[in-house]
Amino acid sequence: MSFTDIIFIVILILLLSPVIRQYWIDAARTRLIQRLERSRGSRVITLIHRQESVSFLGIPVARYIDIDDSEAVLRAIRLTDPEIPIDLILHTPGGLALAAEQIAHILAKRPGRVTVFVPHYAMSGGTFIALSADEIVMDEGAVLGTIDPQIGEFPAVSLLKIAHTKPIARVDDRTLILADLAEKAMIQVGDAAASLLKTNGVPPENAEVIAGILSSGQWTHDYPIHAAQARELGLPVSIGVPDEVHSLMDLYPQTAQRRPSVQYIPVPYGRTTPPRRTGVGHDDWQL
Repeated sequence: MSFTDIIFIVILILLLSPVIRQYWIDAARTRLIQRLERSRGSRVITLIHRQESVSFLGIPVARYIDIDDSEAVLRAIRLTDPEIPIDLILHTPGGLALAAEQIAHILAKRPGRVTVFVPHYAMSGGTFIALSADEIVMDEGAVLGTIDPQIGEFPAVSLLKIAHTKPIARVDDRTLILADLAEKAMIQVGDAAASLLKTNGVPPENAEVIAGILSSGQWTHDYPIHAAQARELGLPVSIGVPDEVHSLMDLYPQTAQRRPSVQYIPVPYGRTTPPRRTGVGHDDWQL
């Protein structure tokens, strides 16, 4: 075998290995989804956004809720008998309001039970979708977020505050236009959230209060709402994400473009098998 042949084989392996690895991951994901469906008698749909290496060049791509997502979820729902329960696994930072509202609206209208699982976080548009569920099942450390609209890079409530408190002569036309858009967006999101909650049986007065708290901008947009606080707000939250959901999340790895900041021995530790004492390195430290 010549040196050229060896180089060719190495290049071929480098090109094919990502494809083979992705095929294995997809197959493993399918098996876990089928196992969860059999155990719960439901249709499982995942809406998981993580930064993954998705090409031959290993370029990381950050994902958010978009129209492609809403089209795919709506197609999965159309392929499911209306009486069959749907389990939606949500892991997302949010995304396009139109897409999130489409998904939430169709889920809220289903006669079959809808359960949303939140293993880590479902922020912004993800929380909006969760409002359509009969039950939101969260992990002990999982969080929801606020649903106050963002106009470009600015919170809608902040744009309104500027327009209402600053002398009009000192506010430029662009800010006034954005403030007008922000006011409409806040009304639309609040009304849509209240409608979702009412559809799921929340008393109208409670639905208005919950929707107002989540959409008013009283907290920052990345404010974490843990399960206990979500329950205090009146959301149908329980704790106890199935093991299959956590196993499925392990099959959506973050891209390995940098040194990992978290490391541990990936096996369960119990009281009868305490970890062995090991030495601790001191090469890396920071004040």
